[in-house]
Amino acid sequence: MLDAKCRGAAPAAFFPSDGLGVESAQRVCTTCPVRVECLEYALANRIEHGVWGGASERERRRILRRRRGERDGQQAGVAGASRR
Repeated sequence: MLDAKCRGAAPAAFFPSDGLGVESAQRVCTTCPVRVECLEYALANRIEHGVWGGASERERRRILRRRRGERDGQQAGVAGASRR
């Protein structure tokens, strides 16, 4: 993540205490070349605080819930298919 737009920025900017701070951090992430990798890192490591890959804490929780639902749905489909 050497090419990250946030590299060298004050860490506090990405750990805001209000919605305006979140939006400011997300603007930095918008054009970042490692945005996807950053987000995936935060999701894989269950990082709960801050803005990572342009996603707030709440947005990352939603992404994880959606992925869990998709994975559970796929597993149910595989289990149902194997019984046929």
